Amino acid sequence: MKTPFAIALFAIACCTAAPALAQTEARFAATTLDVTGHGEAHAPPDMATIELGVVTQGTTAADAMHSNAEAMTRVIDALKARGIEAKDIQTSSLTLSPQYAYAQNSAPRLSSYQASNQVTVTADDLTKLGQVVDAVVNAGATSVSQIQFGLKAPGAAANVARFAAVKELQDKAAIYADAAGYHVRRLVNISEQTAVRSPVPMVGVNRMATAEAAPTPVETGQMTVTVDLTGEFELGH
Repeated sequence: MKTPFAIALFAIACCTAAPALAQTEARFAATTLDVTGHGEAHAPPDMATIELGVVTQGTTAADAMHSNAEAMTRVIDALKARGIEAKDIQTSSLTLSPQYAYAQNSAPRLSSYQASNQVTVTADDLTKLGQVVDAVVNAGATSVSQIQFGLKAPGAAANVARFAAVKELQDKAAIYADAAGYHVRRLVNISEQTAVRSPVPMVGVNRMATAEAAPTPVETGQMTVTVDLTGEFELGH
């Protein structure tokens, strides 16, 4: 026999389930159509991040770290001299590892130590990015990699892409509905996926570059903001 408490819970469950069931039945009673829409917008980048590194060797761990610290200090000073603020310079990796010499029929022999320090730099003035690269290489950087362009505020470009994606969504829905003998009543549901893409630049650095030489060329290209939509439309006769 059910207790009064169990009966009350059952009654609440029925009351709660009734609206949900009604909505589900109404949903399946209607004819719906799912379509996708794609939109793009293009804008020049207004920022870039770049990975710089210094790798040094030493007979002892202390020697390797000391040489690395001196070289990275010169690199950071060169960045600041080119207008890069301290808040835009961040250490991303710092490692120290032993190096071994291998000979046939012999056990590995500790030969030296290697220290590596990597920093991520954010630059706003892209017209001087090549000059920044040359300056840090002249200061002692041994690697330049991972240059990525970006937009400080991609919202405006994303909104342009959204309008284009919605237009394609509506056009597709109208075409499919008309071909099937229906008309579009309303948009029931919509979901979005947004992405910002940029070309990967190839940057060459000349270790022997001088201040008088032409700066390393860095082409910024343009950013592409894409919006992909999935929409569900209710159709009627």
